[in-house]
Amino acid sequence: MKKLTWLDFVIMAVIVISLGLGVVTYKKLRQTAGKQIVSTEQIAFQVFLRSVTLTTNGVNPIKEGDTTFITIRNVPYTNLKVLESKMDRKKMVVSTSDEPIIVDDYSQQGAYDIVVTLTDNAQITKDGAVVGGNKIKIGLPITLEGETYKLNGVVSNIGVLNKADNE
Repeated sequence: MKKLTWLDFVIMAVIVISLGLGVVTYKKLRQTAGKQIVSTEQIAFQVFLRSVTLTTNGVNPIKEGDTTFITIRNVPYTNLKVLESKMDRKKMVVSTSDEPIIVDDYSQQGAYDIVVTLTDNAQITKDGAVVGGNKIKIGLPITLEGETYKLNGVVSNIGVLNKADNE
């Protein structure tokens, strides 16, 4: 009979641990990903698009009521409805003798910041909202794509819509 080596013991330990996790999961002592979902809710989240360069004299390419295709972490997801889209020219702070003031930054001609509010159905878990298999959290990179634009931004706000807001 062959002597057991340390590799044989490692393989046996992995098998025993796997069987143990299987028993714990089967007995419902450990939660799997599917069991962590608390509810499904309508959420709204804002995407901040920093320093978008446009030569369209202040015409926002993302319109309220339209749909935009989103890509989360370089994975295409779906079209989502645009609830709101606000565009503002880049600003700069000018120091004065009294207090600083904020004015349009004309050194960056055609540069705008855009905040787009999107809505979707999300699975709510203990860790937050999940959309398209991705947890939606502040700072998550998202690409918005429409007929005339493809812009990169980050999630800047998330909220669950009230039932009254959905109707």
